[in-house]
Amino acid sequence: MKGVTHVDNNSLSHTKWNCKYHIVFAPKYRRQIIYGRIKTDIGKILRDLLTRKGIKIIEAELCIDHVHMLLEIPPKYSVSEIMGYLKGKSSLMIFDRHAHLKYKYGNRNFWCRGYYVDTAGKNTKKIQEYIQNQLKEDFTKDQISIKEYMDPFTGEKTKM
Repeated sequence: MKGVTHVDNNSLSHTKWNCKYHIVFAPKYRRQIIYGRIKTDIGKILRDLLTRKGIKIIEAELCIDHVHMLLEIPPKYSVSEIMGYLKGKSSLMIFDRHAHLKYKYGNRNFWCRGYYVDTAGKNTKKIQEYIQNQLKEDFTKDQISIKEYMDPFTGEKTKM
């Protein structure tokens, strides 16, 4: 057909859908420890949980102190239902696999209570690029904010 643009539609019985969401959430107290030793494991846990529900990850990035995801969620699920499932189950799995964190950080709440969500609509490509570039931007921002100071007693330069 002339003038008709192609839209990626999925289907359930009697339903065609194209529901993409940009979601951002963070660990409680922005615990940066997670992105050191266990970043890879957290990524696997989140991917496994989303796959179980049939949710497609278009793009995802675990940044220094938060998680960005561009997800395709079927309309049979609400975004809040998926976020409750994802954050609740992943917290339990993280604390089970990394028991030492329970003693250091207390209870089994790993993630902050809230999250940010936006519909992607026709901006899917731009959001995907934004998520891909997020780590580069964080790194650049950190490098710009590092200042060198001269210790007046030793004459050595230190970075802060």
